[in-house]
Amino acid sequence: MAEEAAAEGATPLLEGLLDEIVLWEILVRLDPKSLLRCRAVRRAWRCATSTRRFLLAHHARQPALPVFSSGGCHNFLALDQRAAQLHTVARHDEPFFLEASCDGLLLSRSYSGCRLALYNPATREHASLRCPPWGFNIVGMYPHPPTGEYRLLLTNFSAPEGQTGCYVLPLGSDQPPRYIGWLEMVKVLCIEISALIRDSLHWFLLEHRKHVLVFDTTAESFRHMRAPLVLGDSDPGLFAMDGTLGIDCHNDAMEIITIWVLQDYESEVWDIKYRIKLPVGEIRKKFGDYGESWGLGVGVVSGDGDVLLLLNFRGWLLQIDSDGKLIESSNCGHRDLRIYEYRLKQSLVQHAFFPALKSYANSASLLI
Repeated sequence: MAEEAAAEGATPLLEGLLDEIVLWEILVRLDPKSLLRCRAVRRAWRCATSTRRFLLAHHARQPALPVFSSGGCHNFLALDQRAAQLHTVARHDEPFFLEASCDGLLLSRSYSGCRLALYNPATREHASLRCPPWGFNIVGMYPHPPTGEYRLLLTNFSAPEGQTGCYVLPLGSDQPPRYIGWLEMVKVLCIEISALIRDSLHWFLLEHRKHVLVFDTTAESFRHMRAPLVLGDSDPGLFAMDGTLGIDCHNDAMEIITIWVLQDYESEVWDIKYRIKLPVGEIRKKFGDYGESWGLGVGVVSGDGDVLLLLNFRGWLLQIDSDGKLIESSNCGHRDLRIYEYRLKQSLVQHAFFPALKSYANSASLLI
């Protein structure tokens, strides 16, 4: 508190308004780019908006931006829904795919498997990481509350007998991964997408369909919770939704999207919150009807108690509201546009591990 009092000082941040209002009702709501510009206005503003308390509150206010890849997976983009624009957040000199995202950090791995990149688009920091040894698969990234470290959750099913299962590895560590145990269900984690809420990683297991696998990031242990009875031939997707979990799936004809929401986390009670009928006729009329085939990439974005569907239809990025209305369309010009289930919640919090990494850079051609 002493640091914050000194930072905010006795001089008003803005004449005519209380500092509490300027700081905690106005500046904290800005997007990172606008906030960085405001820091250049006055030294008092820079000091007041650089405290850890403020940066954490600012991060909590940021929307969870959908992430995409394009250009043969050389580029990563994020959708700013307020501006209805796709912004490039990273470029690579070879194809990469997104491995994980949390707390404003993106972790990607090259298709060749020999390069691992970690970056924070808001602060323009990035570093190359040592790839885990052969046989290890990255299945999650998370902050470890007791130590403040960011860690990778790994699996290895080619290890010697007695060491098959799960491992953890702090970001940037030169030590070998640490074995934490075995659970039969984790065999399929390498093909599932995780969602981080309540200090736990969650996966909807397509092979089981009766359970959501939960990894407690504090105790670094596994358990499972009940999953809803999800019907349809689609592969359901798990995502974080307003502090809880959601699962989306579509019917066989890919014309209706059903979204389940975990209404009560402790009691493991799920409910169907949305059943959205896609405007298939309107989409085909506006963007081309090429026969009976109806193939889509679908993403779900939540915010303010509602959801928005993102559809990748033949190079067009379409936005559908919860009533099934087409509210926005953008010609991305990328037939290879891919929608990731991961989200980018931007953060200006500085991470100590970046300067500690040998390949650290705070402005490089990797980032835009």
